[in-house]
Amino acid sequence: MIQIKGIAAAGGISIGAAYKMGKEEFIIPKVAISDSDIPVQIQLFEEALIRTRREIIALQKRISADMGQEEAQIFDAHLLVLEDRMLIEEVISRLKKDRLNVAFIFQEVLKKYVSVFSKIEDEYLKERIADINDVGKRILRNILGKETKGLGDLKARVIVVAHDLSPSDTAAMHKRNVAGFVTDIGGKTSHTAIMAKSLEIPAVVGAEEATIRINQGDMLIVDGALGIVIVDPDEETLESYHTAELKLKGVTEKFLSVKDLPAVTVDGNKIEINANIEFPDEVPAVKLHGGEGIGLYRTEFFYMNRKDLPTEEDHYQAYKYVAEEMNPYPVIIRTLDLGGDKFLSQFQLPHEMHPFLGWRAIRFCLARPEIFKLQLRAILRASVHGNLKLMYPMISGIEELRQANKLLEDARSELKAKGMSFDEDLQVGAMIEVPSAAMTADILAQEADFFSIGSNDLIQYSLAVDRANEKVAYLYEPAHPAVLRLIKYIIDSAHKADINVGMCGEMAGEPSLALILLGLGLDEFSMPPQVIPELKFLIRSVSLKEAKGIAEEALGFSTGTQVEEFARAKLREILK
Repeated sequence: MIQIKGIAAAGGISIGAAYKMGKEEFIIPKVAISDSDIPVQIQLFEEALIRTRREIIALQKRISADMGQEEAQIFDAHLLVLEDRMLIEEVISRLKKDRLNVAFIFQEVLKKYVSVFSKIEDEYLKERIADINDVGKRILRNILGKETKGLGDLKARVIVVAHDLSPSDTAAMHKRNVAGFVTDIGGKTSHTAIMAKSLEIPAVVGAEEATIRINQGDMLIVDGALGIVIVDPDEETLESYHTAELKLKGVTEKFLSVKDLPAVTVDGNKIEINANIEFPDEVPAVKLHGGEGIGLYRTEFFYMNRKDLPTEEDHYQAYKYVAEEMNPYPVIIRTLDLGGDKFLSQFQLPHEMHPFLGWRAIRFCLARPEIFKLQLRAILRASVHGNLKLMYPMISGIEELRQANKLLEDARSELKAKGMSFDEDLQVGAMIEVPSAAMTADILAQEADFFSIGSNDLIQYSLAVDRANEKVAYLYEPAHPAVLRLIKYIIDSAHKADINVGMCGEMAGEPSLALILLGLGLDEFSMPPQVIPELKFLIRSVSLKEAKGIAEEALGFSTGTQVEEFARAKLREILK
């Protein structure tokens, strides 16, 4: 029996035989062509691009219907590769110059692009290598007339083991034949992990030498909650996990039984459980899973996959729809959060050495007031149709909050001058995502109506860990004592000023950590819709007094590992 430790990407237990996926290699000979063949080869290339685009759009639509817009959005990067004029023109130029078959030319150009991106220090741009490879393979298959065979073609129920899985690979998974998966590389926020959570497939990523240590057909146990893969388990271990798997199915049914009930602790304290969304058509999923509101409506995706900028009316209609559909429940709209890992060609954002620390979020909006005020006017206009609130991302200090509010006042004045109505009492909050905001939370609380902790960025900035960098993924610790202390200070500062504080990062939807957050006094939790039933069940199973005791004890530990082990033990104790 061998135990391999990786990164927990998607919870649950799966037991089954290993199916090792090899890397798809294309051996393409170099073939000289005549001048008369050039138009034929160009046509072959263009038809392959068209077929590839159709495949990706069809895949994107299916993923959107089956899993949601967030997961479908992953394929926008693939479409951008297809529209890269430099790449297309270089292929055609070399085809005419070298007079070689287009498949060979395209493969050579693709290798050049991958080589260039692999040398760039920026981790976000490095991540595009996977997108380029994935799209490149699709184009090559279409040039060569090869059939696409993927995980959707599996006939038996297996656990997939691979060095890495492309978004296309993961999207092809079906729960009827993929019981779980293990990859050598990847982190909690990788495309693979996002897909696994949405598909509710147990997964362990970043398991390093998994493909070397696991053989085809080996019996595996994947513990997606602990990030453990057991190879060739003994009878006792196998029996233990079979029992745990059955219990887990029963527990899931219990979670769903409370999804439409209020999140009230055993001692009568009501907690808000909301959902994160990116698109208006995700509202039905929020209601289906028992969401009591929307704690984070991401609006930068409104700008993506389009060549023009959205108008004020575009914004207004989208916000109006969500406000009306969720009324009387709250909807918190986060203003435009571009930069970092989200770039749009319309704005021609400059390349930066450290984009997460650069011209992004509220910094971009304050520098481009005409874009910012357009969005603010739309939010104000939509505020009469429901319980809307707005919040600014990446506030680093009181001056930024005041500058943003000044532009909001300008937007109010412009609407009044036109005789347009809006909610005069619209609540305006600040996202606490950077240490400077956390440490001046007492100052910010005097001028903000509420706080929302963006835990993903707060952890990243506090621990100096690029969460997209696989080399330091192990240092990304939500339970790190420094992170918990910052969160406690933020919550205490908010409550002293008599304002509410929520959280909309991944940490809010992690049950063991949510238990600590509850004890620290967090008022509102916002998460992906499918996680809501489990969090409701947890809150309805514990008293606030007990949670406070757990949080106090957790703050006494010196490492994140100790905190996580303690919190998981307490969670098992509470949920029996």
